[in-house]
Amino acid sequence: MHSFMRIFRYLLAFLVVPALLLSCNPLTKVQKSKDYEYKLAKADEFYNKKKFRYAQQLYEELFPVYKGTQKFEDLYYKYAYCFYNMEMYLDAESLFKGYLEVFPTSARAEEVDYMRAFCFYKMSPRLELEQVHTMKAMGMMQTFINTHPTSPRVKEATDIIDASRAKMEAKEYRAAKLFYDLGHFRAAAVSFENLLNSYPESATGDEYKLMVVKAYYRFAKMSISEKQLERFERVVTEYHDFVDRYPDSKLLKSAEEYSKLSQNQIKEIQNEQNSSSVKR
Repeated sequence: MHSFMRIFRYLLAFLVVPALLLSCNPLTKVQKSKDYEYKLAKADEFYNKKKFRYAQQLYEELFPVYKGTQKFEDLYYKYAYCFYNMEMYLDAESLFKGYLEVFPTSARAEEVDYMRAFCFYKMSPRLELEQVHTMKAMGMMQTFINTHPTSPRVKEATDIIDASRAKMEAKEYRAAKLFYDLGHFRAAAVSFENLLNSYPESATGDEYKLMVVKAYYRFAKMSISEKQLERFERVVTEYHDFVDRYPDSKLLKSAEEYSKLSQNQIKEIQNEQNSSSVKR
């Protein structure tokens, strides 16, 4: 008997609790209503209270009802922002894009155009991951600036471009440094050269150039004897380029050390070659 009662209580809880939860859901009553104006008012109320999940569900149900009416633009606008505020940025970007296609002359068009680009910026991942969204954000923010040159959001867009470029620069630096740390010195030298070419205005450009000099020196040191002369000469050439680019750099002395080491190596190689010629 006791066993039966225990099972009965479990079954009762299993049936009653979900029913109670369902009845407590503030959406249930609203969704059952056939009064579309009431539904829209409740959706706006949820939206203003930052209950974006509820608002989004109601707006979605009202889409076919209000499509083509004067209220549709505001509904679409808030619907897109529901996804943005729920951090569903890819969906939000798609909806912002759709909004611009449906309402190209809207007073909100500039704002929404900015938000499209900003969604990609919000999706920009950690440094070690692929930066497709970061690149997309940079491109779209630049397009925004070109399209709306007098917008008060231009400064924000410019700051985001700068932050994104700094992120891309840091990622490329990591890749170049990894080549160096793994002993792939030629690849490291090329990577640091590319980094310098991509970000010539970088505040740490002299560090990148020093890494080019160091990497080519390490590469020359580990090369076979037949290749060493031209590779040590390359180090000296890179050093002179360093001097031309950064004559006041605090790293100049370090770069000079690698140049001197390379010049000594060049003299030794040339002396050996001359000795071999005399013996012949």
